[in-house]
Amino acid sequence: MASIQVEGGHPLKGTLRPQGAKNEALQVLCATLLTEEEVTIHNIPNIRDVNKLIEILQDLGVRVERLAKGSYRFQAKNINLEYLETPAFAQKAAALRGSVMILGPLLARFGYARIPKPGGDKIGRRRLDTHFLGLQNLGADFQYDPATGYYSIQARNLRGTYMLLDEASVTGTANIIMAAVLAKGTTTIYHAACEPYIQQLCHMLVRMGARISGIGSNLLTIEGVEALGGTEHSILPDMIEIGSFIGLAAMTGSEITIPNCHIDQLGCIPRTFQRMGIAMEFRGDDIYIPAQSHYEIDTFMDGSILTISDAPWPGFTPDLLSIVLVTAIQARGTLLVHQKMFESRLFFVDKLIDMGAQIILCDPHRATVIGLDKKMPLRGIRMTSPDIRAGVALLIAALSAEGTSIIDNVEQIDRGYENIDGRLNAIGAKIKRL
Repeated sequence: MASIQVEGGHPLKGTLRPQGAKNEALQVLCATLLTEEEVTIHNIPNIRDVNKLIEILQDLGVRVERLAKGSYRFQAKNINLEYLETPAFAQKAAALRGSVMILGPLLARFGYARIPKPGGDKIGRRRLDTHFLGLQNLGADFQYDPATGYYSIQARNLRGTYMLLDEASVTGTANIIMAAVLAKGTTTIYHAACEPYIQQLCHMLVRMGARISGIGSNLLTIEGVEALGGTEHSILPDMIEIGSFIGLAAMTGSEITIPNCHIDQLGCIPRTFQRMGIAMEFRGDDIYIPAQSHYEIDTFMDGSILTISDAPWPGFTPDLLSIVLVTAIQARGTLLVHQKMFESRLFFVDKLIDMGAQIILCDPHRATVIGLDKKMPLRGIRMTSPDIRAGVALLIAALSAEGTSIIDNVEQIDRGYENIDGRLNAIGAKIKRL
């Protein structure tokens, strides 16, 4: 278990360029399995989860060629389905939740797929029902073996149909889309996830020859085609990293520029941080955050405490609630954070309380943050990162704190943030790998 040592209290100044979006990368990498032709993808982040998925694709028989930093060419011409039966696949796929999205492409192209119960962040139950119910709607047979923990699915002929998803699952929607593009007939998916990353996946598939309408809405119509071809695709900047950098700037009183943000794809993220009193300027496609000695949380029109809660897109993404919560610690005012979509995502606040934050954990889903208004700094402590987003929230708290903090299990942060210590050190942070 790796650790980092963080010396807090140093304001930062400079440019933080966002990496390619992790969640989009996991989807479009799996989509390379849908064709035997070459697919080139740019702006792939060099992070643990993405690199693990690329390893799984290589082990399956996908030819992977690195063209430049962040750019790869994939060709899934000779796929070895027997690899799915090996202990090596079981070990790698179980460690990566994104591996679930190989199901749709393999089912569509080869009629069979299986995975072990996937891992990922420990943030409560994350059921896979939406994936399998959607694939069953297309005509697949599903089996789960509780003794081995393996999910298996097979189908001779997938056929398009109408379906109403039980939840707007992003990975579930992606899996169903990738299966439906090669199914016979027309598939209609209602209550589909419509995040920018799902839109990116759909646009990529359309360039490969798929027929998809309704992109950007929660009602998708897919006309199945016989085969897909190759394409070239560029991944969006990571909106979660952009939001993390906005919160980091506010907490540490830093002047930070975030370039090439694709602001039109960020939805309500900038406005949500602005309601927390964080000043920002949009300079073309760059976001500039000036150094602020204070920032004040807004209230609702009747003067009641502002609530920030998560919701499916175009609502506020749950991946940024941990950042919102930690940023509120040094604001002026009070904020209620309501985490609706996951059960255990707020349990990391006990570490923030140990650092001196004034937080009331109301229940597993709600926390009230009473801002310190930078009148009292947090104090450095030793703590453990429980998941990717909470880990970065703890890192932001440590960078703003007085004294030295040590964050254990930093591999969790590395799963989603590329060279985060190196990039922050380049603009004035003092972070050391132990």
